[in-house]
Amino acid sequence: MTEVGNERAVNLLIITGMSGAGKTVAVQSLEDLGFFCVDNLPPVLIPKFAELIKQSGGNIERVALVVDLRGREFFESLSEAIDSLNQMEGITFHILYLDANDQTLVSRYKETRRRHPLSPNGSPLEGIHAERRLLQEMKGRAHQIIDTSQMKPAQLREKIISQYTLQGSSLTINILSFGFKYGTPIDADLMFDVRFLPNPHYVEELRPKTGCDPEVADYVMNQKETKEFVEKLIDFLSFTLPHYQREGKSQLVIGIGCTGGKHRSVAITEHLGEVFGKDFSIRVSHRDMEKNK
Repeated sequence: MTEVGNERAVNLLIITGMSGAGKTVAVQSLEDLGFFCVDNLPPVLIPKFAELIKQSGGNIERVALVVDLRGREFFESLSEAIDSLNQMEGITFHILYLDANDQTLVSRYKETRRRHPLSPNGSPLEGIHAERRLLQEMKGRAHQIIDTSQMKPAQLREKIISQYTLQGSSLTINILSFGFKYGTPIDADLMFDVRFLPNPHYVEELRPKTGCDPEVADYVMNQKETKEFVEKLIDFLSFTLPHYQREGKSQLVIGIGCTGGKHRSVAITEHLGEVFGKDFSIRVSHRDMEKNK
């Protein structure tokens, strides 16, 4: 079983808890981690989802199910569904309970102007008290309880991502060279223009070669402007990439562009691949390198 921090990796995660405690933020964060998420699922269907996981042959690896009092006519069957999971082989499940104190929940209801599902015509506090009584047993069965009273949404997201990211999963970085004259890549998250650097195109013996050839790479990388630019770029990426990874981003596309995508952008892309390939999963590609050969 894969480890996640101090927890075992789960393939079925049941999210429940108080209305307004952050279940929406939690499920959105889990979707970003690759979970197949279902919101407001009737508990009677939980064993069927567990069977689906078993029969998928690995195609469905991790499922997150949100169960709360919006479906309260089904909620009483949740304990029975969990008892069924305990009897199933090959299924690891985990119950995450999100909570917050009464004052915080009331404040959140007032901010959103929503009505509490158990007190549509009364005060939010009445509904909160009723909900706590109904959820008392489930809170006791939870494997983890997160109190979000003092948490901002971004802090809860960070905690969820930290808790449920599989160990060994990492940020995959695609470094792409391109030529501006052929258009910019539409999928680039970060884009850097290196057209200000000295151009090997104007050196006759280098013109037919590419940035993958040692002669061109040496010409580009030994320029004073290139050295200073690359140093600053590596410093920038060394700072930002771990933050992208911490936020749960699984893929990042970095575009390096020059005029034709043949010399300068190719040489720098290759260099960045070598530098960051030690710490990240790197894929280097050259979109336009062969176009003007």
